[in-house]
Amino acid sequence: MNSIDKHLFSLLKSEIAKTFLQSHSAPEAIDAWKGEEIVAFQEDLFDKVKTRVSEKWFYTHMKKEVDKLPRIDMLNMLSAYVGSANWNDFKSKHAATVAPEKPKIKATWFFLLLLVPLVLFVQHFINSENTFYFCLVDEDKNENITTFVNVKILQPEQSPIYLKTDSLGCFSYQTKLDLIKFVVQSPFHKTDTIVRSINQSENAIVKLRTDDYAMMLQYYADGNKTDWKKRREKLNALIANDAKIYQLFSNNVGIEIYSKDEFIKKLTTPTQSLQRLKILDRTYKDEQIVKLKFLIQ
Repeated sequence: MNSIDKHLFSLLKSEIAKTFLQSHSAPEAIDAWKGEEIVAFQEDLFDKVKTRVSEKWFYTHMKKEVDKLPRIDMLNMLSAYVGSANWNDFKSKHAATVAPEKPKIKATWFFLLLLVPLVLFVQHFINSENTFYFCLVDEDKNENITTFVNVKILQPEQSPIYLKTDSLGCFSYQTKLDLIKFVVQSPFHKTDTIVRSINQSENAIVKLRTDDYAMMLQYYADGNKTDWKKRREKLNALIANDAKIYQLFSNNVGIEIYSKDEFIKKLTTPTQSLQRLKILDRTYKDEQIVKLKFLIQ
């Protein structure tokens, strides 16, 4: 880590402490925080940016002098906590505070006046790419989706780029474009296409709607009989009366067609094969499932 990055990360830690102390009591120096202060900071961080850091990560990166910067997604998250759009935005705001290396010859005011614009100019080209940072949140629970979610970045006149969210439900992507368009696909949430601008406020949070049908399948597969009875009516409402339902077979021997009632009965009959049921495709119309394909693995 060079001296500029070290200085900027130190400034970020100071800003984190100032932000936290606006509503909590703790030592002014972040490296003096212990136990209860760290727990309170974890909760305050989640309240503001819907993301947490572990206590181990805090001790490693916030209480010690580090040789390299944390991952870019963590820097983006902490920058958002102190009011910046992301790490690049934080660096731009504090670029003028960067202390130049001590010259071997006596500095003059003229030299300093030339150096500061030069640092800003060089930094502009180094950071010419925009870093987008997003965390996926369950709309109903208002919590990070910590199961891995597939992300497909759609690029103009290029093939898509495929990513996955991390253990915190977040991902980052760098591009020279000011606009990003991506598709998110989660086992228990409705597929959605997101379009965000780099200048759009609070662009780090993306809320996904729960796919009630997929959730109910999970209840059934887990053998949760109480939830079967509570949610059977909703399952009946989710599937259209004339829905086309197909069971495919792994050995390609054909297909079997189910009526709505037959499929619901299959789902609500606790058998071992139900645990191996996998939904391959589903189509919605007017908030109901009108076509569905499944496989018993």
